[in-house]
Amino acid sequence: MDGSKPEDWQRGDAQVGELRLRWEAMGPAHGEPLILVMGLGCQLIQWPDALCADLAARGFRVIRFDNRDIGLSSDAGRGVRFNLRADFLRVRLGLKPGPANYRLYDMAQDVVGLMDALGIARAHLAGVSMGGMIGQLVAATFAQRVRSLCSIMSGTNHPWTRQSRMDLLLRLATPPPDHARDTIVARSTRTMQLIGSPGYPTPETELRAFAGRAFDRAFRPGGVLRQMHAIVATPCFEDRLGQITAPTQVIHGSVDPLLYPACGRRSARFIPGARLEMIEGMGHDLPTALLPRFAELIAANAARA
Repeated sequence: MDGSKPEDWQRGDAQVGELRLRWEAMGPAHGEPLILVMGLGCQLIQWPDALCADLAARGFRVIRFDNRDIGLSSDAGRGVRFNLRADFLRVRLGLKPGPANYRLYDMAQDVVGLMDALGIARAHLAGVSMGGMIGQLVAATFAQRVRSLCSIMSGTNHPWTRQSRMDLLLRLATPPPDHARDTIVARSTRTMQLIGSPGYPTPETELRAFAGRAFDRAFRPGGVLRQMHAIVATPCFEDRLGQITAPTQVIHGSVDPLLYPACGRRSARFIPGARLEMIEGMGHDLPTALLPRFAELIAANAARA
């Protein structure tokens, strides 16, 4: 499947509390709703069109959206100043972080608010990285709203789990030297290469083209830092995962350098009845060669509901 055309998508803005969230939907109008939740600093276009088209062809009403503070959704800064690195160290030492503009629980509430705005009573959820954490929190806190959950390359935010390569964390937390398009595109391309799947590499030309597309759509460095701080400021939520009743599929890469495989294993361990799929050679991305496998796993897990 070669993806979707612009005319395949319906687009709109949902008012969720004080925020406006940009969304796109494709697939049969009366299909089972499947909401896709993207990860840190990533816009809705990070969900591959080919994956969305495959899921829509399976009968789902596929909905992807820009999280708060990213893409074409509202700014969510409340003027709260924070020190990202200091709070990261505080959490690792077992101390509480300082105040935050928002936490992952607020972003989980955004998902439910989006469902309300679109008239969706229950939905299947699939989330990537930070989006997987958000999905887990939605399924644990609003169990009656979630039909199934697929958590991809995510975790439970446990502070003492060996989670990431420190050089990658520092890279993500360090501002670029300038905000020129060429600088950001080159930096984004290199980051995607570093965290990508060595077993399923994406050509540099494709990475660079996508980085340019993302920059031209929206460049929100302040929002990325606030999202990163929201992760740091959210305590480990393993004690809540036992409340998840939806069928759950956990997918993780065997060589993920940003969230190590142990992170996915912890999610599967604490979510009742969760199935774990470890994919050899997969890193922290959604490579084209694996899209049919992702679609099949998401659909098969949804069928359990």
